[in-house]
Amino acid sequence: MLDTSARLLRLLSLLQAHRSWTGPQLADRLGVTSRTVRRDVDRLRELGYPVNAAPGTTGGYQLGAGAELPPLLLDDDEAVAVAVGLRTAAGGGVEGMGESSVRALAKLEQVLPSRLRRRVGALHAYTVPLLRAPGAGVEPGVLTELAAVCRDAERLRFEYRDHAGDESRRTVEPHRLVCTERRWYLVAWDLDRADWRTFRADRITPRPPHGPRFTPREGPAGDLAAYVSAGLSTRVYPDRAVLRLLVPLEEAARRISPSDGTLAAESAGSCLLTTGATSLDVLVIHILLLGLEFEVVEGDGVRERLRAAHGLLGRALQRGERDGERNSGAFPESE
Repeated sequence: MLDTSARLLRLLSLLQAHRSWTGPQLADRLGVTSRTVRRDVDRLRELGYPVNAAPGTTGGYQLGAGAELPPLLLDDDEAVAVAVGLRTAAGGGVEGMGESSVRALAKLEQVLPSRLRRRVGALHAYTVPLLRAPGAGVEPGVLTELAAVCRDAERLRFEYRDHAGDESRRTVEPHRLVCTERRWYLVAWDLDRADWRTFRADRITPRPPHGPRFTPREGPAGDLAAYVSAGLSTRVYPDRAVLRLLVPLEEAARRISPSDGTLAAESAGSCLLTTGATSLDVLVIHILLLGLEFEVVEGDGVRERLRAAHGLLGRALQRGERDGERNSGAFPESE
């Protein structure tokens, strides 16, 4: 009985994680026969889980939306409360909860009865959030749609508005969603450009229907967060530099956001920062505003600008000291 219960939970998890499974695929994942899979599906239906089945070689099992919530999970009010909370977190209202909230919301909305979807939609439509995070927001519905095509390995068609406001139509193989403190990004293989691209989610307007399915590619980098960070802070800019920061990696990470540059460990007391900017002058100002001791590892142009800034600041300080000496007796001391 325990084995059967554990297998049913595993089967339910598989059905929630993927849009459709064939009987042999589920049998292989569960280590049972196709006949056992059919019996387990019948047990899930008896418990109230709406599992749809399509016959034939192209058919399979799919978890659908039921007329009522499955028993022993959530009542109507609890389901609405959870969905609203997940939508709020996905929109940026809860720090550190965004990605998990999108995954959970995608699963929950897949099985919500229509009457509860309407309640959740009304609450979302007529609620104005006052969030402290600046920047453009992205609709949770767009995020869940992007998460779904990533999960199901379906091609995505959408209209995209770049930073200059120019619009284009794109067809991609979606890979992952990456979230920063303020924004969400979609990492995808761009079919027209035959290369990996990073798209801001708030600039994406999906144009369904999606599909067909594709075989997922290996990602653009081992550390996907570092890949996106490098794209935001370095690859997009014409002028770049690598700095050795004379502080431990942990301290630098508290001061430098992923959009400022990518950090790499070097030693116990230092780390490397790779960063960029629209011009060398802006890059030098950006570096100085970090307020950290550093050395330039790569970037001859940055060295030259720093020397020029050093001379300019030095001469300004010398003039200020001379003027201060001349004016030192201009004002009598107050009693």
